[in-house]
Amino acid sequence: MIHNISSSFHKFVRPLRLHHYHCHYAPQTILTVSAATTTHLRRTMATAVDPSNTRLGWIGTGVMGRSMCAHLINAGYTLTVFTRTPSKAQELISMGAHWVDTPKAVASQSDVVFSIVGYPSDVRQVILDSNSGALSGLRQGGVIIDMTTSEPSLAVEIHSAASAAGCSAIDAPVSGGDRGARNAALSIFAGGEESIVQRLNPLFNLLGKVYYMGAPGKGQFTKLGNQVVIASSMVGLCEGLIYAHKAGLDLNHFVDAISTGAAGSKSLDLYGSRILNRDLEPGFYVNHFVKDLGICLRECQNMGLALPGLALAQQLYLSLKAHGEGDLGTQALILALERINNLSLQSEASAIGKP
Repeated sequence: MIHNISSSFHKFVRPLRLHHYHCHYAPQTILTVSAATTTHLRRTMATAVDPSNTRLGWIGTGVMGRSMCAHLINAGYTLTVFTRTPSKAQELISMGAHWVDTPKAVASQSDVVFSIVGYPSDVRQVILDSNSGALSGLRQGGVIIDMTTSEPSLAVEIHSAASAAGCSAIDAPVSGGDRGARNAALSIFAGGEESIVQRLNPLFNLLGKVYYMGAPGKGQFTKLGNQVVIASSMVGLCEGLIYAHKAGLDLNHFVDAISTGAAGSKSLDLYGSRILNRDLEPGFYVNHFVKDLGICLRECQNMGLALPGLALAQQLYLSLKAHGEGDLGTQALILALERINNLSLQSEASAIGKP
């Protein structure tokens, strides 16, 4: 099937929709674009992104998405949002966002669509579903930015489907947790076409700092590597606190003392005091971290790579899920280490050194 696309493009709002021709659903489809159209598209893609000419969509307003979306609204952008639980979008609606009932409806009213949901299956549904997914409603020339931590292969699939539809897709998972989202201080790992990432910098800069990592899927690979580092860091942090507690040390003083030395880390800064204050509310859910570590381990198997520290961390986090603690934050790892050692950091100091 040959489709000759020769009409001019409006600035970021294309009149022609190709939502029936994604390569994911119809790989035999071929698109031919005239030289004039290509030239106009390049001019369009060079247009600065700003609130006057760019409509934004947002799918997923959970712990992090809500804050990220708010930054864009505060910057003056028009936002259309979808979340499976409408109540989670009420704060954004009160700020001026418009809620719709499907990802497709978000995309039909947007030039750039962000998504940050829970699992790869959710990503597939909200973006690639042929009836309700965002790509089925996005006009030609639009951009999808998936910020979920997901599978690199799925990011490549989404990029291919978007390209077949005359659109663009960027995989841009983030690191920094709820605090980074609130403070617009996230690290954003972008994979896809570098020119598109550069063009979208005004949006990324409202959320944190973007790092271009390479071809489609490379953003996801970067985030998975990030999770490998975090997993082992959290095990070390919790084991260090358990050790200090058993030795009879004042834990607040212990954390202060080691934070300025070689043991200092972002994990210690973000989670040390939360653990001591028994604040286990999620900045990032245990359930989602288990998902991330599982993806990491599958990628390791594909690569023929052995990372025993990663495997150990995943087992400890799985034990939290088994105890019904999956909706706590990742700092709840302390609970697993306490159970293994039959102690609690809330208990009286160890009798070591006492008469």
